[in-house]
Amino acid sequence: MINSKLNILIVTSEFPPQPGGIGNHAFNLALHLSKNGHRVRVIADQRSKTGTEEKDFDKDLPFSIDRVKLYNLRFIMYLKRIVLTFKSMRGSSHCIATGKFSLWNVAFCSFFFKRKTIAVVHGSEVNFKSVILRKSINLSLNRFDKIVAVSNYTKSLIAHLKKAIVVIPNGITTSLWKNSKEKIQLKGRPILTTVGRVSSRKGQLNVIKHLPELIKQFPEIHYHCIGIPTEADAFIKIAESLTVGSYITFHGSVDDDRLKQLLETTDIFVMLSTESVTGDVEGFGIAILEANAMGIPAIGARGCGIEDAIDTGKSGILIDANNTKQFINSISLIMTEKPKFNSEAISWAQTHDWDRIVKLYLALF
Repeated sequence: MINSKLNILIVTSEFPPQPGGIGNHAFNLALHLSKNGHRVRVIADQRSKTGTEEKDFDKDLPFSIDRVKLYNLRFIMYLKRIVLTFKSMRGSSHCIATGKFSLWNVAFCSFFFKRKTIAVVHGSEVNFKSVILRKSINLSLNRFDKIVAVSNYTKSLIAHLKKAIVVIPNGITTSLWKNSKEKIQLKGRPILTTVGRVSSRKGQLNVIKHLPELIKQFPEIHYHCIGIPTEADAFIKIAESLTVGSYITFHGSVDDDRLKQLLETTDIFVMLSTESVTGDVEGFGIAILEANAMGIPAIGARGCGIEDAIDTGKSGILIDANNTKQFINSISLIMTEKPKFNSEAISWAQTHDWDRIVKLYLALF
């Protein structure tokens, strides 16, 4: 237990109110460190055009936040972020970097200030295809006193550094994921749902490709996709070519209340993520835990950070993302033993509550 107040600086590449797993993690880390009595300052970019969204979000936060103004020329933002980090590190006792540019930024500034530094690694920022970018990240990580990986899979991506790496999983605030007030009924039986940007990495296309065989086993099945529809048009064309278009609904981005309504009526949460052509990978799969907190078991892909997000056989089942037979068998098993999986999913989510996760970070200090 830390008795004295620490001055903790968090430099992040993402931050709410805009979506993003890195931002979600940085926000909760800042929030719960401040709740434990420490002084927290966050450096993040403005991502909306006017900055109004950020101002509205930031005004009631229990910690300080400095936003780097949005510029059309990105290098100006990078320079401003470096200068701001340089100034802020002077008054901090610890500095946490999370996100690609933040790792470079804090590593550079650490040459000038001997502060305790912690790198939080999510996945994609250490899986570049470019040799130069990979080496630059490796050099940066070697500057940090401690490295946190959000999953064992992410840890495996940087095992070559020969540095001590602590695995601390992503967390959720379980109290926020309760049943919705207004009930709705979604189409399908069983109802499969994926939450996340519609993209190759999130795996919606993998599910779509399985649907022709799934329909033979489950004629009333329906697949619901919730999230920014980045690649939805392309996926719809593929679904139509497979004659499964009527078995899929793209809901687009929804607010939290609507999301809870959609999850509440879901039978199985699905995330068959795969690595994108640019090396973008699923470092953990926070949306799985959010569904678990509402009693929704999950089916997820092996070979990525999702392996740490599912307690296979209990909170859900891990499968080969391309194995249709495993997918069918997993759906059958969960639907047959649904009360057991529902209960185990809730218990698993509770072990990842931020009140517990933040203690693992405090232990690093």
